[in-house]
Amino acid sequence: MSTTLIIGVLVSYFIVLILISYFTSKNTDSLTFFNGNKQSPWYLVAFGMIGASLSGVTFISVPGKILGESMAYFQIVLGYVLGYIVIAKILMPIYYKLNIVSIYQYLEDRFGKVSYKTGAAYFILSRTLGSAIRLYLATFVLQLFLFEDLGVPYWGTALTTVALIWVYTFKGGIKTIVYTDTFQTFFLISAVVICTVTIANSLDINFSGLYQKIKDTSSLRGEPMTKIFFFDDYKSHLFFPKQFLGGMFLAIAMTGLDQDLMQKNLTCRSLKDAQKNMYSFTTVLVFVNFLFLTLGGALYVFANEKGISLPQIDGKVVTDYVFPTLALGSFGTIAGVFFLLGITASSYASADSALAALTTGFCIDFLNYNKKDEKIQKRYRLIVHIGFSILFLIIILLTRNYILNNPESDIIGAILTIAGYTYGPLLGLFAFGIFSKRKLKEMFVPIICVLSPVICYIISINSKDLLNGYIFSHELLILNGIFTFVGLYLISIKKSVKL
Repeated sequence: MSTTLIIGVLVSYFIVLILISYFTSKNTDSLTFFNGNKQSPWYLVAFGMIGASLSGVTFISVPGKILGESMAYFQIVLGYVLGYIVIAKILMPIYYKLNIVSIYQYLEDRFGKVSYKTGAAYFILSRTLGSAIRLYLATFVLQLFLFEDLGVPYWGTALTTVALIWVYTFKGGIKTIVYTDTFQTFFLISAVVICTVTIANSLDINFSGLYQKIKDTSSLRGEPMTKIFFFDDYKSHLFFPKQFLGGMFLAIAMTGLDQDLMQKNLTCRSLKDAQKNMYSFTTVLVFVNFLFLTLGGALYVFANEKGISLPQIDGKVVTDYVFPTLALGSFGTIAGVFFLLGITASSYASADSALAALTTGFCIDFLNYNKKDEKIQKRYRLIVHIGFSILFLIIILLTRNYILNNPESDIIGAILTIAGYTYGPLLGLFAFGIFSKRKLKEMFVPIICVLSPVICYIISINSKDLLNGYIFSHELLILNGIFTFVGLYLISIKKSVKL
């Protein structure tokens, strides 16, 4: 693909996003920014959430992981299904009953201000780190295949990326994002389908034949690339119960206890619409993730059949480089354009909604925003929106520096590991609020919520020695939540409260 074509595609794409922002932000106020006046069609929310949930990490890293782990990631996806059902049946009714803007206001209603602020702070920490690291992948692809040839330094690419998000989200907020995410999800899914079809056509086979070739190809573990279920070694991080239960609780924590994704659901007209949105979103998400995994196997089949050398560092394949290298170098113009749109859409769909949610969270949860007049609200919102944009930029640059020094890093693994530590206290807090009637001695809540992940970290790094070779995977989130729950019980008193 030529530099001119890449620039033309990206400029056209962002013009459309800005136009969507312009039309959806007309006659908006602060309430519109935060909850879209609760007028979002559930089907748009459901479709748009696909892009926000997957992000550039899924787009790049999940296909690449096939080389080392076959389709084991699908075990996590199956766990997501059960997690999303829990969200629809347990969490959503609570949020709609309380009619809240920030979901952490539930903790204030249940326990008090200290628990509320603690939960909100953990969301800000979790989502800021996770979203900025996800956005790094988009900047990496743009730098590698466009801006580097133009002589633009990496920091310039990162700055441009963050600035563009700010431009089309700062006014319309969540109302704009419901529509931009729908637009971006279309290109994300289209990119996967078109790249898979391109590979099948180039090998002169249909989808069934392509899947058979993937099945006949071995991963680095010596197993078929299509292998999904792993039951043979309970110590392995791929062991099915670890992956399935980890996926379930990751879904509950990273969606149901996350202001970013739940904020979209709370823009629906009613609880019934929000639940329909969640069930539809779950169905499509499972299908799309399977497409990503199939594409991952197809990439390695294509490279093998065509004799294409995969990108390597020190003799090892860098799996995060495989998809962009093949798509932009070997798939032809149409597939290359859709790949570019897909990686841009997946990264921006995740980051733009996170930026709006972080702005919402900080304004509502920490600035007593609702007690200010509209003029002051707008000024606060602008300052906070800019502040989080700058924080995103700093984390992206730090991530870039880390990756340069550790090129074999597993980005999706790192994000899920971070989630295990930062969402664990949220999981424990909400579980204690929902499943107990006890009151907390609130002054101790922050201490428990800091100690729990610290204890989990110590256990995790020493698990091989302490637990006879056992390696923690995504079940670390569950352990963290349990430690938080037990700690909260120890600082609680038996007192009936209104639930």
